[in-house]
Amino acid sequence: MQVAGIIADIVGSRDLTDRAAAQRAILEAFESAESSVPVVRQAWATVGDEFQLIAATWQDALRITIRVQALLPEDLRLRFGIGVGEINTIDEGEAGPIQDGTAWLNARQAIEHVEKQQHRRDEVLTGFHGDDPELTAAITTQLVLRDHIVGRMKARERRLFAALLTGVTQEDAARAESISQAAVSQALHRSGAMALLDADGVLKRGS
Repeated sequence: MQVAGIIADIVGSRDLTDRAAAQRAILEAFESAESSVPVVRQAWATVGDEFQLIAATWQDALRITIRVQALLPEDLRLRFGIGVGEINTIDEGEAGPIQDGTAWLNARQAIEHVEKQQHRRDEVLTGFHGDDPELTAAITTQLVLRDHIVGRMKARERRLFAALLTGVTQEDAARAESISQAAVSQALHRSGAMALLDADGVLKRGS
């Protein structure tokens, strides 16, 4: 049975002043994302500054990673590698399950590709790899554009985007920000968030 494995690691982890607080914030962002997108296995922290999660489909994996990306504090960024394939559980360890399989191999290849890309394009945070080269190329192209849009969002635009991704209405988001609903709509369209929300709906229907 094919699933989508997600590997995430902290960008600039050596510069963190409070590693424990960062890890809590990351797991909270994953938990919030998981409340609106179903997962096979919830996110868990592994060794070092790495996290893993198992989603049923690559569509769900894309939907989860963009939610986590939008929900994280401004001073905290994650790299994501998404890999499609099989996952086999060998044993249960103290830091989570001990697993292998092509999904994790592909996810590792994806995140290593992202790390190399960041030397040229710092805003690139998400990579994808699967056994189908055409699907890999198509999704990778879309992720570059997605990361670029999210990376250019201002703080309020990102908060509004995160709120709507997790099911908040424009009216409630407006009240939370003490602005008008029209201002929310303008911010979503201006930042590109509305296009990403539309794309998220397409992914939901395809999962």
